[in-house]
Amino acid sequence: MNNIWWETKGEGNCHLVLLHGWGLNAQVWDCIVPQLSSQFTLHLVDLPGYGRSSGFSAMTLQEMAERVLAQAPQRAIWLGWSLGGLVASKIALLAPERVCGLVTVASSPCFSAMDEWPGIKPDVLAGFQQQLSEDFQRTVERFLALQTMGTDTARQDARQLKQAVLSLPMPSPEVLNGGLEILKTEDLREALVGLDIPFLRLYGRLDGLVPRKIVATLDACWPQSQSLIFPKAAHAPFISHPEDFCSALMNFNNFGR
Repeated sequence: MNNIWWETKGEGNCHLVLLHGWGLNAQVWDCIVPQLSSQFTLHLVDLPGYGRSSGFSAMTLQEMAERVLAQAPQRAIWLGWSLGGLVASKIALLAPERVCGLVTVASSPCFSAMDEWPGIKPDVLAGFQQQLSEDFQRTVERFLALQTMGTDTARQDARQLKQAVLSLPMPSPEVLNGGLEILKTEDLREALVGLDIPFLRLYGRLDGLVPRKIVATLDACWPQSQSLIFPKAAHAPFISHPEDFCSALMNFNNFGR
């Protein structure tokens, strides 16, 4: 069976698995690895079909979660950014005994806007899917630019994300389209209500993809979870505010013990 790319760094007692977002790879974490590796044993993963985990076709959320879980340590804190937050959440639902803490970053249990639920308009996601077939590199770059808009360091942050993408082979249009399909269709709001695991949700106040309106709604739906909003961050708070981000993570680790 084809293995996904996996790298372990650091020597902390607690294992921390980091799952990246759509179109990207584990190099997005480079800016926080030095700070976290003294506290955690870090597991850096390229999701199936992304970065160095080539040779995979598009997967459903469940298939992706099962594939990642197959190579994971027996127990760990799982941190997922954006699409990676859905994967980490699905893993917590499939194998709660293997998850000692769940952290979602700029993520939503349901990325699509529907009824009263704020999110990305379905036609925007459909537009990205259409553009992928025409010029997928430009579509990915446009999506990256959306993730940093509004922050003081937007241009620099977008450059850092773009560098992570361009440093490795691009995912295939099929894999990218599969990821957009997950963002468009998955809804874990009800499933996560009863999750009995320490759960931290991190958001950027300026995020244009995950509206901050969902934070209070999820605080009420999921009273067992904690939330934290970085006031000057957008969709990639670990890049724009690495020190604050690492502090929040270390505080959560201490709380979860």
